[in-house]
Amino acid sequence: MIKNIAVSLCLLLASLATAQSADNPALKPPKGAQVAIVVFEDLECPDCARAAPLLEEAAKTYNIPVVRHDFPLQMHPWSMEAAILARYFDTKSKKMGNEFRDTVFQHQLEINKDNLHAFAEKFAAAHKVDLPFVVDPQGKLAALVEADRNLGNSIGLNHTPTIYVVSNKNVGKPFVEVVDRTQLFQLIDTMKRGE
Repeated sequence: MIKNIAVSLCLLLASLATAQSADNPALKPPKGAQVAIVVFEDLECPDCARAAPLLEEAAKTYNIPVVRHDFPLQMHPWSMEAAILARYFDTKSKKMGNEFRDTVFQHQLEINKDNLHAFAEKFAAAHKVDLPFVVDPQGKLAALVEADRNLGNSIGLNHTPTIYVVSNKNVGKPFVEVVDRTQLFQLIDTMKRGE
């Protein structure tokens, strides 16, 4: 009897989590897109660095957007600051912010908490942008990063990268988590066909 109640409770919680995820705006493509890739990433995460080129390749191949969300993990000492710096470059242009993220991934092994700001200054100079010594004096950029992290927490994220292929359809599966990245292109094909 107790075992049956426990199983029923687990099933109920799982269905509530799925329903909550299905209604979450994070798991929908941007306006005007039929299908998109949504990724929650940590700029200090080595697996995120490995995944980034594949996501870019898929986006170009299928001409679909990649929606990037910051999800800095507590165990990474400079990931939050890197996300704030990326948000600063987003204020110049979304393209520049994403280029900074990709550059951080490419040079991840060279970066540490002590040289991150100097790395960002070098990136800014190469893009003819001034980088203030205090990037986020009012904490607005940190609040945006926290909002992304809260969004990830609301759908039960616990690792990075967490990658979804999402669709704007209202029936069937409007999103699927990419657990095996070798299946990414196949998942996009399936989602584009509306299966």
